[in-house]
Amino acid sequence: MKDKTLLIKNALTLATMDAAGREIKGGDVYIEGPEIKKVGKNLKVKADTVIDASNCVVVPGFVNTHHHLYQTLTRNLPAVQDAKLFDWLVYLYEIWRRLDPEAVYASTQAGLGELLLTGCTTSTDHLYVFPKKNSGFFIDTQIEAAKELGMRFHPTRGSMSRGRSKGGLPPDAVVQNEDFIMKDCERLVRKYHDDKKFAMTRIALAPCSPFSVTTELLKITAEMAGKWGVRMHTHLAETKDEDDFCLKTLKMRPLEYMESVGWVSEGNAWFAHCVYINEKEAKKMGRTQTGVAHCPCSNLRLGSGIAPIRMFLDNKVPVGLAVDGSASNDASDMLGELRQ
Repeated sequence: MKDKTLLIKNALTLATMDAAGREIKGGDVYIEGPEIKKVGKNLKVKADTVIDASNCVVVPGFVNTHHHLYQTLTRNLPAVQDAKLFDWLVYLYEIWRRLDPEAVYASTQAGLGELLLTGCTTSTDHLYVFPKKNSGFFIDTQIEAAKELGMRFHPTRGSMSRGRSKGGLPPDAVVQNEDFIMKDCERLVRKYHDDKKFAMTRIALAPCSPFSVTTELLKITAEMAGKWGVRMHTHLAETKDEDDFCLKTLKMRPLEYMESVGWVSEGNAWFAHCVYINEKEAKKMGRTQTGVAHCPCSNLRLGSGIAPIRMFLDNKVPVGLAVDGSASNDASDMLGELRQ
């Protein structure tokens, strides 16, 4: 079957985002199926669909590199409007422990729909709360919701295995057995991960954070990600409290710890936040092409600090923009993040 074609023409400005940073006044874009074939002025092509973009700015679709879509249902809660991260989490865990498949589906559609309305065409998600009594197939539910919207979706299989009874932050009701976590990771990779060009669905592995999973889980995740050919993601160096936790409990700074468990090596991981990273660490991240998901609105809202983005860019660290979860942002607005 022949791919459908699309011509977007007469853009007030077409921002190509190519290596030269070209901006074309009165520009056209010609698309075949999933691929942009041509950009320029006055393209002489026929297309199944033609869109007149006069008085519009045309840009590539935005990519959201970190989210917690289930949090769409817990935005704007007065009790945590001024809370720091750890207090914020402790309060909200008691609500999130009642998540069910219906809530996951509704929050995914609402969050992704808002992203689409603000120019985002590709998003990841980091779902790590799986209540023991009612977790169902949460990631499967999210993938179905994204397919119905027609959005490119790269969900990560999050996890927490270190509950309060073992010195972690989350309540035991939302942590899982590590053998089960890895079996479900393998199931999702085998069922959904598509490594072909223009794939609409890919899976990554995403233990939640250094303070909610064990060292063993981080190590086996790195080993299995390499074996299965998928990427890894987690929160890192988001707050001073996390920095202090790692130094006291693990006797290492956050990035040093992640390197010790095999996460900082071959450009196979990206970390959310990275507010508390020094220049020596940034150089290492640049050398290994370890990425950062920058979440300015969330970091501002929780009083976490400001990530050193200029330092990252100067050291060739891959940096992406992210809205983070709606409970710490109160929106899924990519344009709002760009304005920061």
